[in-house]
Amino acid sequence: MRVVLARMAPIMALGAVALTSACAPLRGHQGYVIDVDLVNSVQPGVDNRQSVAQVLGKPSFTSQFNEGEWFYVSRDTRYYAYNSPKPSQQTVLRIRFDDKGVVSAVDRTGVDQVAAIRPYGKITPTLGRKRSFFRDLFGNIGAVGSGAT
Repeated sequence: MRVVLARMAPIMALGAVALTSACAPLRGHQGYVIDVDLVNSVQPGVDNRQSVAQVLGKPSFTSQFNEGEWFYVSRDTRYYAYNSPKPSQQTVLRIRFDDKGVVSAVDRTGVDQVAAIRPYGKITPTLGRKRSFFRDLFGNIGAVGSGAT
Protein backbone atom coordinates (compact mmCIF):
# COMPACT_ATOMS: atom_id res chain seq x y z
CA MET A 1 0.00 0.00 0.00
CA ARG A 2 2.84 2.37 0.86
CA VAL A 3 4.54 1.63 -2.44
CA VAL A 4 1.40 2.63 -4.35
CA LEU A 5 1.08 5.85 -2.34
CA ALA A 6 4.77 6.63 -2.87
CA ARG A 7 4.33 6.26 -6.64
CA MET A 8 1.12 8.30 -6.69
CA ALA A 9 2.48 11.21 -4.63
CA PRO A 10 4.44 12.88 -7.48
CA ILE A 11 1.51 12.45 -9.86
CA MET A 12 -0.89 13.97 -7.34
CA ALA A 13 1.51 16.86 -6.69
CA LEU A 14 1.81 17.52 -10.43
CA GLY A 15 -2.00 17.46 -10.75
CA ALA A 16 -2.38 19.94 -7.88
CA VAL A 17 0.14 22.32 -9.48
CA ALA A 18 -1.66 22.06 -12.83
CA LEU A 19 -5.03 22.84 -11.26
CA THR A 20 -3.80 25.86 -9.30
CA SER A 21 -1.89 27.32 -12.24
CA ALA A 22 -4.87 26.89 -14.58
CA CYS A 23 -6.93 29.21 -12.37
CA ALA A 24 -4.28 31.92 -12.18
CA PRO A 25 -5.47 35.24 -13.64
CA LEU A 26 -3.99 36.26 -16.97
CA ARG A 27 -3.26 39.88 -17.72
CA GLY A 28 -3.05 41.59 -21.04
CA HIS A 29 -2.42 45.04 -22.45
CA GLN A 30 -3.88 46.47 -25.63
CA GLY A 31 -3.15 49.74 -27.37
CA TYR A 32 -0.94 52.67 -26.54
CA VAL A 33 1.54 52.51 -23.67
CA ILE A 34 0.99 55.76 -21.81
CA ASP A 35 4.01 57.57 -20.36
CA VAL A 36 2.65 60.10 -17.87
CA ASP A 37 5.61 62.47 -18.25
CA LEU A 38 5.23 62.62 -22.03
CA VAL A 39 1.46 63.13 -21.81
CA ASN A 40 1.92 65.93 -19.27
CA SER A 41 4.42 67.64 -21.57
CA VAL A 42 1.68 68.31 -24.17
CA GLN A 43 0.44 71.82 -23.41
CA PRO A 44 -2.70 73.49 -24.83
CA GLY A 45 -1.89 76.64 -26.77
CA VAL A 46 1.78 75.67 -27.14
CA ASP A 47 2.00 72.38 -29.02
CA ASN A 48 0.76 71.64 -32.54
CA ARG A 49 0.09 68.41 -34.47
CA GLN A 50 3.68 67.92 -35.49
CA SER A 51 5.06 68.32 -31.96
CA VAL A 52 2.37 66.01 -30.52
CA ALA A 53 3.21 63.36 -33.13
CA GLN A 54 6.91 63.65 -32.25
CA VAL A 55 6.26 63.35 -28.51
CA LEU A 56 3.42 60.80 -28.34
CA GLY A 57 3.68 59.11 -31.73
CA LYS A 58 0.89 58.15 -34.10
CA PRO A 59 -2.57 58.18 -32.47
CA SER A 60 -4.66 55.03 -32.05
CA PHE A 61 -7.33 56.69 -34.21
CA THR A 62 -8.44 60.13 -35.33
CA SER A 63 -11.81 61.81 -35.58
CA GLN A 64 -13.77 60.70 -38.63
CA PHE A 65 -15.54 63.98 -39.26
CA ASN A 66 -12.67 66.43 -38.97
CA GLU A 67 -8.98 66.49 -38.17
CA GLY A 68 -9.73 68.18 -34.85
CA GLU A 69 -9.27 65.24 -32.46
CA TRP A 70 -6.67 62.55 -31.89
CA PHE A 71 -7.26 59.58 -29.57
CA TYR A 72 -4.71 57.43 -27.76
CA VAL A 73 -6.32 54.32 -26.22
CA SER A 74 -4.70 52.12 -23.57
CA ARG A 75 -6.45 49.12 -21.95
CA ASP A 76 -5.34 46.58 -19.37
CA THR A 77 -7.40 43.40 -19.18
CA ARG A 78 -7.66 40.54 -16.73
CA TYR A 79 -9.25 37.14 -17.29
CA TYR A 80 -9.17 33.51 -16.25
CA ALA A 81 -8.35 30.69 -18.69
CA TYR A 82 -11.14 30.56 -21.28
CA ASN A 83 -13.29 33.45 -20.08
CA SER A 84 -13.68 36.67 -22.03
CA PRO A 85 -11.26 39.42 -20.97
CA LYS A 86 -12.67 42.13 -18.73
CA PRO A 87 -11.11 45.61 -18.70
CA SER A 88 -9.46 46.33 -15.36
CA GLN A 89 -8.08 49.71 -16.36
CA GLN A 90 -8.55 51.87 -19.43
CA THR A 91 -7.34 55.30 -20.36
CA VAL A 92 -8.47 57.23 -23.42
CA LEU A 93 -6.42 60.32 -24.08
CA ARG A 94 -8.20 62.81 -26.36
CA ILE A 95 -6.23 65.69 -27.81
CA ARG A 96 -8.28 68.40 -29.50
CA PHE A 97 -6.85 70.80 -32.05
CA ASP A 98 -8.18 74.15 -33.25
CA ASP A 99 -8.45 75.22 -36.91
CA LYS A 100 -4.76 76.23 -37.01
CA GLY A 101 -3.59 72.82 -35.73
CA VAL A 102 -2.67 74.01 -32.23
CA VAL A 103 -3.65 71.91 -29.21
CA SER A 104 -6.78 73.37 -27.59
CA ALA A 105 -7.44 70.72 -24.91
CA VAL A 106 -6.17 67.42 -23.50
CA ASP A 107 -8.83 65.18 -21.91
CA ARG A 108 -8.61 61.80 -20.20
CA THR A 109 -11.35 59.27 -19.52
CA GLY A 110 -11.20 55.96 -17.71
CA VAL A 111 -12.78 52.55 -17.45
CA ASP A 112 -16.10 54.13 -16.41
CA GLN A 113 -16.76 54.88 -20.08
CA VAL A 114 -16.57 51.21 -21.17
CA ALA A 115 -19.95 49.98 -22.43
CA ALA A 116 -21.05 46.34 -22.37
CA ILE A 117 -22.76 45.33 -25.60
CA ARG A 118 -24.83 42.17 -25.70
CA PRO A 119 -25.86 40.95 -29.17
CA TYR A 120 -29.47 39.89 -29.68
CA GLY A 121 -29.33 36.14 -30.26
CA LYS A 122 -27.88 34.64 -33.41
CA ILE A 123 -30.10 36.49 -35.88
CA THR A 124 -30.47 40.09 -36.89
CA PRO A 125 -34.06 41.26 -36.45
CA THR A 126 -35.42 42.81 -39.66
CA LEU A 127 -38.69 44.28 -40.81
CA GLY A 128 -40.68 42.78 -43.66
CA ARG A 129 -41.40 39.24 -44.80
CA LYS A 130 -40.13 36.24 -42.91
CA ARG A 131 -38.87 33.74 -45.42
CA SER A 132 -37.32 30.36 -44.79
CA PHE A 133 -33.95 29.22 -46.06
CA PHE A 134 -35.53 26.96 -48.70
CA ARG A 135 -37.90 29.72 -49.85
CA ASP A 136 -34.89 31.97 -50.43
CA LEU A 137 -32.99 29.19 -52.16
CA PHE A 138 -35.73 27.89 -54.46
CA GLY A 139 -38.14 30.85 -54.55
CA ASN A 140 -36.99 32.19 -57.93
CA ILE A 141 -37.52 28.94 -59.84
CA GLY A 142 -40.06 29.63 -62.57
CA ALA A 143 -40.18 33.36 -61.78
CA VAL A 144 -37.41 34.39 -64.17
CA GLY A 145 -38.89 36.03 -67.25
CA SER A 146 -42.50 35.53 -66.19
CA GLY A 147 -42.90 39.03 -64.75
CA ALA A 148 -43.92 37.63 -61.34
CA THR A 149 -41.86 38.13 -58.20
